Amino acid sequence: MISENDDSIDAVNELVRKISIKETQLRIAQESNLIQTAEVLKNQLFQLQQELGDSSDTQLQSLMSL
Repeated sequence: MISENDDSIDAVNELVRKISIKETQLRIAQESNLIQTAEVLKNQLFQLQQELGDSSDTQLQSLMSL
């Protein structure tokens, strides 16, 4: 049970790291006026944020079942 929570925390931390990287990439693309690249990065960032929301919900449900 504890290892499941650790895995869940690791997954959330990895998603947060990926989101941070995408935000940096998006900011650079916007500053460089790379419109198409910025759009792709926005979509990728949105997908990662959705995954994070899903992971947080799963983690919360796991904690509530304890």
